[in-house]
Amino acid sequence: MHYQLRHTTRYDYSSEVALSHNEARLLPRELPWQQVKQTELLIHPQPVRLRERRDFFGNRVGYFSIQELHGSLEVTATSLVSVAPRPRPDAGYFISWDQALSCLRQGTESLDARLFVLDSDFINADQALADYARASFTPGRSLVEAVYALNQQIFAEFTYDPEHTTIATPLLDVLASRRGVCQDFAHLAIGCLRSLGLAARYVSGYMETLPPPGQPKLQGADATHAWLAVFIPGWGWLEIDPTNGCLPDERYIILGWGRDFSDVTPLKGVMSGGGNDRLTVAVDVMPVDP
Repeated sequence: MHYQLRHTTRYDYSSEVALSHNEARLLPRELPWQQVKQTELLIHPQPVRLRERRDFFGNRVGYFSIQELHGSLEVTATSLVSVAPRPRPDAGYFISWDQALSCLRQGTESLDARLFVLDSDFINADQALADYARASFTPGRSLVEAVYALNQQIFAEFTYDPEHTTIATPLLDVLASRRGVCQDFAHLAIGCLRSLGLAARYVSGYMETLPPPGQPKLQGADATHAWLAVFIPGWGWLEIDPTNGCLPDERYIILGWGRDFSDVTPLKGVMSGGGNDRLTVAVDVMPVDP
């Protein structure tokens, strides 16, 4: 699949801003199944400097600073991306989740994955999360099969409700209420896996959404999406999407990954001035001919 991406973020300030320094994680990653043909960051007002770097996780980060009085900030990222089918574990591949724990604790091949077993800003291991996951992670069960089961368990038992949570809602509150959004469900699944001692990372990106039959796709109607990837010793990172109860395919475009949302915030920064800011975001994921 080939996609033209457009992501516009606009801040309108109640008072003028004199200086701002910002980081944008809005440029897709290059991956074996995801090729980035073209990317561009358009920023208004014009920044005095704009440069790109890679962060600790290998994500593309655009840094820019604005040193003039401005009442608004608009950042638009455009990309042309080609996405192929992701690899999946072979039907005959087997490692129990108990064996996977031993590999993570002892095996040298899992050193990079161990970072994703640890607590992070939004996700702390908890016995309640481990207890919830044990319905899927029964003794001796295949790790891949258990991960698929947890994906379906969260999808079946939680309700998507954008009015119920905020970025600050504690994970245990999400577990208790059984409500939230994609970010909450990704954090929840990661928390369950880490509470069992397994490695899981947060993935940020886009998913193509289809309009009802016979209706045109609305411009700006898409949004960023969140899912996760689980480390399978001896194989690699397996992506799941508990919000939709499926495995990410060619409709999913990856921007970046980290321990949780705080590592891959699309746009963040510091500024002098402003206050009572109004934020608007518009995202388009448009299929195109190659």
